[in-house]
Amino acid sequence: MAKKTFENALSRLEAITDELEEGELSLEKSLKKFDEGITLVEFCNHKLEEAKNRVELLLKKDDRLQAESFEENISSK
Repeated sequence: MAKKTFENALSRLEAITDELEEGELSLEKSLKKFDEGITLVEFCNHKLEEAKNRVELLLKKDDRLQAESFEENISSK
């Protein structure tokens, strides 16, 4: 199984949206797709929040761009 990435999740979410918009699924299948979509949205939001936090870490370091491990910074707080 391939590792879940933001790009893969977003692509799957777009496919689910297309399927639901077609309106040809049964109610039960539509609800399952909707549930999967909600899970993917939560995953994507989490990944975007991680990226935002990493960018903020880079920008806050003495007003210079300096890479710092996101995980290390979280565990030290």
